[in-house]
Amino acid sequence: MNRIVHPIEQESFRRLRARLDTSHLPPLTRAVVERVVHSAADLEYASDLVLAEAELAKAHAALHAGAPVVVDVEMVAAGITRRESVCRLKDARSGPGLTRSAHAIRLAHEEVGPGALWVIGCAPTALEELLTLDADPALVIGLPVGFVGAAESKAALRESGLPAVSNVSEKGGSAVAAAALNALLYQPISPEETL
Repeated sequence: MNRIVHPIEQESFRRLRARLDTSHLPPLTRAVVERVVHSAADLEYASDLVLAEAELAKAHAALHAGAPVVVDVEMVAAGITRRESVCRLKDARSGPGLTRSAHAIRLAHEEVGPGALWVIGCAPTALEELLTLDADPALVIGLPVGFVGAAESKAALRESGLPAVSNVSEKGGSAVAAAALNALLYQPISPEETL
């Protein structure tokens, strides 16, 4: 089913492309960069994001083959269109040395196992917890926001070697994390991926 794009969104992307040249980027990288920039109206994301086309291609194939999507908070889930996601925050409890967000990641990992796409846009501790698990993800979209732990957790994600979308700065958030996943959802499946 093709996605119907509203005229306001079309005009917004036209204006974005008038201010930011993304034509040199490979297709999935371009889709993610543009959708993240669009979601925050922040052109700086174009130079702040860290992502690799080959990892995005594998994640895109996994996503369109039905891999589960796990989110850290309901705000990320609400921003993801066209796909249900797993969020265990309501079931999670904090404890000594464990935030509620970190516990939710443990619970979600027990539920989905390997091969999921993880979308973390709020809690740095959720991303930190994911890095301690043997999650074997298809992709980690690690874009938590904040002045405490956000940049450090994203640096740890990049150092982990896991396939990832992250950014260098402290900014991030639910909207941009959801936008990164939506970019992959909205990209059509190429003939090579259906073989």
